[in-house]
Amino acid sequence: MSNANDYDLIVIGGGPGGYSAAIRGSQLGLKTALVEKADLGGVCLNWGCIPTKALLHCAELLHDIRLANRYGIDASVNTVDIGAMVAHSRETAERLSKGVAYLMQKNSIDVLQGHGVVKERGVLHVTLANGNSKDFRSPHIVIATGARLRLLPGLDASDDCIWTAREAMVPTKIPASLVIIGAGAIGVEFASFYADLGSKVTLVEGADRILPTEDEEISARMAKALSSRGIECLTQTLFDGVVTAEGEATVTVRQGDKRQILTCERLLIAVGVEANTQGLGLEQLGVALDRGFIKTNVHGATNLAGLYAIGDVAGAPWLAHKAVHEGVACVENIAGLQSKPAGERLVPGCIYARPQVASIGMTESAARESGRPVKIGRHDLQANGKALASGHGNGLVKVILDDVTGEILGAHMIGHGVSEQIQGYAIAMGGEITAHEFEEVIFPHPTQSEAMHEALLDASGIAINQ
Repeated sequence: MSNANDYDLIVIGGGPGGYSAAIRGSQLGLKTALVEKADLGGVCLNWGCIPTKALLHCAELLHDIRLANRYGIDASVNTVDIGAMVAHSRETAERLSKGVAYLMQKNSIDVLQGHGVVKERGVLHVTLANGNSKDFRSPHIVIATGARLRLLPGLDASDDCIWTAREAMVPTKIPASLVIIGAGAIGVEFASFYADLGSKVTLVEGADRILPTEDEEISARMAKALSSRGIECLTQTLFDGVVTAEGEATVTVRQGDKRQILTCERLLIAVGVEANTQGLGLEQLGVALDRGFIKTNVHGATNLAGLYAIGDVAGAPWLAHKAVHEGVACVENIAGLQSKPAGERLVPGCIYARPQVASIGMTESAARESGRPVKIGRHDLQANGKALASGHGNGLVKVILDDVTGEILGAHMIGHGVSEQIQGYAIAMGGEITAHEFEEVIFPHPTQSEAMHEALLDASGIAINQ
C-alpha cells in the first residue's frame, strides 16, 4: 500500500532543469516532489544568469547615457549607485524565485525544503529544513543539483580581496582595479560590467585566446573590442599565486618563463565549475562519474536503475536552457513517450558582454577538421543600416555551410543584441533548412537580423549589401 511519502517522481534540485522536469512530470500525471535546500530557481536564477544580466543591463544603460550627446541628447552621469544596481538584480532574482514557487503550487508539486541523499535504489532520505528526517520512495529519482564555481587550490575564499562570481554580483563598492582569472563567458561578462563602471580590468587566460570555445574569428573580434575599452587581455598566461594585504591583492602570473606582477583591489576567479555531487550518497551506490560529473546515457539514466541526472551535474555545456530540455526529455522518457533525447539537439550559447556573442553548431576550425567541404559567409554590421542607425555597427555575423549539401553547420555572431537573434539560426538548423531555403526567406528592413540573411548570401557569392 502506498503512503504519503511515496511518489512517482522525485527531483533533487530546484534550478531550471529540476523545476522544469518536475513540472513536466506533473503534466504527465506523475505524482511529483521537488527537493531543494536553498532558494527555488537554483544558481542560474538566484546567483547566475538572471542577476548578472540585470547588472549588465545597468552597465549598458550607463554606456548609452554617456554616448547620448553623440545623438543630440544632452545627458551626463554624475554618480553611479552600485547599491541600487545590486538591489535591482536581487529584486529581479527574488521575484522570479517566487514565480517558481507559484508554478510548483499550480502544478501540484510537493516542495520538500531540505537536503536529499539517495539511500538505496528508489529511496531518498531527506533532512528537512525543520530538522526532521524522512524517507521518501519513488521508482524514479532525478538528480538536478547543478554545479558550483571552482576556486583555485590554495586560495582563501573568506579573503575579502578574492571574489568568485557570487561576490562580484553583490559588491558594496566599485573596485578601482580588478584582475580576472579566466576569460570564458563568466570572466568576459564581469570584465565588461566592471569596465563600464570605471574599474581598470585585466583578463588572464591560460589558452591562446579569450573565449577559447568560441569560433576563433569571433574571439579575436571580442579581444579587439575589449582592448578598445581599456581592458587588458593576457593570453597564454597562468595564475601563479596571490598575496593580499590591507585591501589590495598582489597577483603573480606567468607566461612561459616570464613572470608578471599585477596589483588590484579585487581578484576574481572565473575558471569554471565542478559538479554538486557531494553528500548525495552516490559513492556508496557506485554511481559512475566522469571527471566528477555524473555519467548518463542519452536519456539521462545513470548506471543505477531508476536514478537519473540532468543539467550541469551531468556535464557540459553548463547552460540553463540545455538543462531544461534535458530535464523535460528525461521525464518524458520515464513516462514512456518517444521524445528526442536532449543531447541530440543543437544548443545555442550566448555571452552578454558588450558586445554580445552568440553561437550554435560547429566553429570554422571544427568544421574543417571534420573533413566536410566547407564554405564560409560573413556580414559585417558596418554594412547594416539598422545597426549603424542605432550606433551599434561593431559586429559580425558568420555562417559555416556544407559546400555540397547546403547544410548550415554553424553560426557565430558578435554585436549588439545578437543573443536575441541566434535563435533564427537555431530554428533553421533544427528544422534542417538548407542554406538555399534560408536564402529565400524575406527579412524585414531595416533590421539587424538582415545581417543573418546577408551572411548566407555571401557564402554563395550572391550577397547584395557588401
